[in-house]
Amino acid sequence: MSNTYGYAGSILQVDLSQGDLVSLPTKEYADRFVGGRGFAAKIYWDSSAPEHKAYDPQNRLIFANGPLAGFPGLAGSRWQVCGKSPGIIPEFFSYANFGGSWGAWLKFAGYDAVIIEGISDTPVYLLIQDGKAELKEASFLWGKGALEVREMLKGIHGKSIRVAAIGPAGDNKAVMANIIAEDDSSGSCGFGAVMGSKKLKAIAVGTSERNVIAANPEKLQELIRHIRRLKKDSRFIFAGPHRMWSAYVPENLKLNPKLKKSTCYGCGSGCTRATYEAENGQKGKYLCVAAVFYADPSKQIGAWNDVHFHASRLCNEYGLDVFSIATIIGWLHKCYRAGIVTDEKIGIPISKIGSLEFIDTLVKQLSLRQGFGDVLALGVMRAADKLGSAAKKQLENWIYPRTGTPYPYQPRKFIITGLSFMTEPRAPMPQLHEIVFPIHLWWDWCNKIEGAYVSDEVIRSLSKKFFGSEDALDFSTYEGKALAAKQLQDRVYVKECLNLCDFAWPMMDVKHSQDHVGDRSLPSKVFAAVTGREMEVQELDSIGERIFNLQRAILLREGHEGRKDDVLPEFDYTVPLPKTSGSDPKSSMPGKNGEVIYRQGMVVDREKFEKMKDEYYQLRGWDLKTGYIQEDTLQKLGLEDVAVQKKVYKYRE
Repeated sequence: MSNTYGYAGSILQVDLSQGDLVSLPTKEYADRFVGGRGFAAKIYWDSSAPEHKAYDPQNRLIFANGPLAGFPGLAGSRWQVCGKSPGIIPEFFSYANFGGSWGAWLKFAGYDAVIIEGISDTPVYLLIQDGKAELKEASFLWGKGALEVREMLKGIHGKSIRVAAIGPAGDNKAVMANIIAEDDSSGSCGFGAVMGSKKLKAIAVGTSERNVIAANPEKLQELIRHIRRLKKDSRFIFAGPHRMWSAYVPENLKLNPKLKKSTCYGCGSGCTRATYEAENGQKGKYLCVAAVFYADPSKQIGAWNDVHFHASRLCNEYGLDVFSIATIIGWLHKCYRAGIVTDEKIGIPISKIGSLEFIDTLVKQLSLRQGFGDVLALGVMRAADKLGSAAKKQLENWIYPRTGTPYPYQPRKFIITGLSFMTEPRAPMPQLHEIVFPIHLWWDWCNKIEGAYVSDEVIRSLSKKFFGSEDALDFSTYEGKALAAKQLQDRVYVKECLNLCDFAWPMMDVKHSQDHVGDRSLPSKVFAAVTGREMEVQELDSIGERIFNLQRAILLREGHEGRKDDVLPEFDYTVPLPKTSGSDPKSSMPGKNGEVIYRQGMVVDREKFEKMKDEYYQLRGWDLKTGYIQEDTLQKLGLEDVAVQKKVYKYRE
């Protein structure tokens, strides 16, 4: 790397067992792995062994931003945390994606990534200020809530610092414990529990300057202006089948004056992210699942109350993933109706679901691992095992078994997403969103919603441009889905290295243009303006392909058995897609030549899915029989060092 444009230039390595802090050069990783997920995957591959468990001292927890972090108007200041996750069954390398401002502040403070290893004898927090880092005693913070810790550290080090902390759930290693960072940003996969296992309560980042340097600042400003024009007046995705959420999003402030639009650092336009202010004056982030996991949106409109907000804030304070808590609530409710659990049996007022009393008791007992909460802290899949076969039956046909969470955008409806689910350790939301978002806008057009512009013609055009063929977004056929999945994954892994916001990129649909189809080359142009590295779209996509295959190698090394494990939950093949309760109950989807088809009642065709898998493996350069990466593919992708280790580990054959 000839310069450090877009990069701070250093990576901080922290050994909590020894108390050692060492600075490493970013340039060792930037050329081949760019940032974010790329940095994390390479660091993890080089430093971790498959036998290490999530709570072992050797498990590295890697915090990484990307080269676009800190630049305004790009929505590129997101950041990643990666490592072996206790929330995956069995434990695997996984990842979490965060918004807010913490990632940008890490860059401003002088670092592109932080590597945490070892276990401290006593609780500590890491303080990073203007390129200097030190471990500080944190016994006074242990047991306190993540939001409280944030305010306490701001009281000590100043309001301008940015904090990523864990709550009591992380302290006590509940497997669904989150890291809660500045601006209430959060990331799932149990990395709060990993921080807790390491006795690391928080990482506070401070800086006196906010300088980032682009290789071509004039070109970058031109691109930022172009991006703003493209996004001007664009309606966000929570229309279409998600219109029932409309009272929760900032577009509808007249419906709900308690909402105020808010944005992550460096965003040019914002999404549905909002700040909610309750009657008691408490404020907090209001977005997506966090906004609705403890509420029935259809009943809240016109009869508003703050219970759902307090439930979300309670989870943030204790440091819990709301997606996992929503699953636990749904499962407990099913068990209650089946007579498997009662208030008295579990010591949690399950009969009062929907009340503050219930959610308060549940969150506290789980986070503190008291009573039945100690069982729930293992995750819903393990909790069901302990409760018995009748309880396990209540999880059938709606839970994704690898994570014990709901199964969003499943392949019975979207087909392509099956290839994403089978190759990832967790629900790969950025990949799922790239399929779902344009379909929701097409749904608006079909229903003649005012301002809708994603027509059948637009769907076919963007399908060809971004997914390789017009068949990709034709859900009456399995044709074109393998190529679509590969192109989608390679592109998303570039996005995960640049840490571009999933809600803003890749701008497949554009309201203010003649054909309403976006520009595939825009990310590469922005990357070039910031870093000075000129490259074509295909060259940047090949970096995404490299990172995707490196992660595949990690998973294979850790015990994923290739084709044998590249499968979907059995109910995808056997249980017809049910009718939904939303405004699109029959699951309408685009078919051929403008035809509307309905996926309700469909299953995944096992034979066609296996044929699609063959095609996908061939495109990937993987062995058809085993699903392992062929050695010449690793060589072609510049992963020679991985090819050498592959011979040693043989992917645990």
